[in-house]
Amino acid sequence: MNQIPSVDLRDFLGKDNDKRLSFIKNLGRAYEEIGFVALKGHFLDKDLVDELYTQVRLFFNLPDETKAKYEIPGLAGQRGYTSFGKEHAKGRTTGDLKEFFHFGQNNPPTNGEDYPENVLVDENPAFNSIGQKTFAALEKTGLFVLRALALHLGLEESYFDPYVKGGNSILRAIHYPPILEEPKEAERAAAHGDINLITLLMGAQGRGLQVQNHQGDWIDAIAEEDELVINVGDMLSRHTNNKLKSTIHRVVNPPRSSWGSSRYSIPFFMHPISNMKLDVLPHCIDDENPKKFENITAGEFLEERLRDLGLRK
Repeated sequence: MNQIPSVDLRDFLGKDNDKRLSFIKNLGRAYEEIGFVALKGHFLDKDLVDELYTQVRLFFNLPDETKAKYEIPGLAGQRGYTSFGKEHAKGRTTGDLKEFFHFGQNNPPTNGEDYPENVLVDENPAFNSIGQKTFAALEKTGLFVLRALALHLGLEESYFDPYVKGGNSILRAIHYPPILEEPKEAERAAAHGDINLITLLMGAQGRGLQVQNHQGDWIDAIAEEDELVINVGDMLSRHTNNKLKSTIHRVVNPPRSSWGSSRYSIPFFMHPISNMKLDVLPHCIDDENPKKFENITAGEFLEERLRDLGLRK
């Protein structure tokens, strides 16, 4: 594949069984072949997205000393603010050229999980409320995508429901500031795979996201204004014995002529509850595809990767 396939969630949610089956087939094929799709018909409306980007810009325009109040020690960046250059890709030590803010579940968990509370920004209450509305809309969208994937894998449609309802998902607002000097081996986001089950990314403000296909070529991942780009993360790849592929992607630095511009991006990382077993599904193992991954829980895998990223010591 040399481009990101596009699907429409309304085909899965509607009453036309042929369209529903076609959606499941096309989604599964895309995730087996490249690991990314562009999705129309989701639960985010344009007004919400526009207001979110307005509030995100306002937050990142705050003075550094103000933003620093919201970088909470001991949370490994899982809630609140993470300052510029602190996170790096697995296997690298050079920090990415970004700063970001994390929203988590807004309601107290009822599933036995113990999540940190969300960090509320005093200077901009609308940032808090818009972030939570966006979180809920993307969580709802992701649930239906996983239901379609469950059917593609031969599982019960609701297989993922108890793991992701109230899961440890994160909405990340990212700011890639203007580049002020020649980067020394640093990129806005170095090549990496995501940790989680699936990632939902609304149309970023500015080009830069690239996906690596199985021939090693980098493809520009450009969504239409009404689309989300959704990719498979490492947790789902492990669980399916790499049947569904966690594709390597990156955010490249812009041409020098555009160094003076900021870029904003807002992905939603859909995580399960910590005690979900990521053991390889038995029917994803055969003579041609022996078991590739050791047994591990989602919580254990997350902690391992947070150390790899330099966020947990």
